[in-house]
Amino acid sequence: MAKIKPMALVESMSGKVCMHSDVYFRTNKRSGAVSTGKLCNPFSGEPSEDQMAVRSNFSTAVTAAKAILAAKSTDTDQGNYTKLQTYKAQYDANPKFGGTLYNWILKKEIEALNA
Repeated sequence: MAKIKPMALVESMSGKVCMHSDVYFRTNKRSGAVSTGKLCNPFSGEPSEDQMAVRSNFSTAVTAAKAILAAKSTDTDQGNYTKLQTYKAQYDANPKFGGTLYNWILKKEIEALNA
């Protein structure tokens, strides 16, 4: 029986194959998993009211996530720092989540807005 030990020629892959390609590669830095995707039929019309609401929620969540990530223990308002500590603990307890701490915070803030 043969044993195969693959060589690590490519450490990670990300981005598009070429400028005209609609296929992209992404390497999860936390787990090392490589995934691919395809961008199909991008929307090019005027946004609807529902799309504008989603964009507004996303913008609000991004602003909140940046503020939470920038929070320090010396801040006078400890609300964001408390959230940061809570989100860090949740992020560390969930190793299957493939994104960064910022992505985790953004995910949680979007969930809070949609609740």
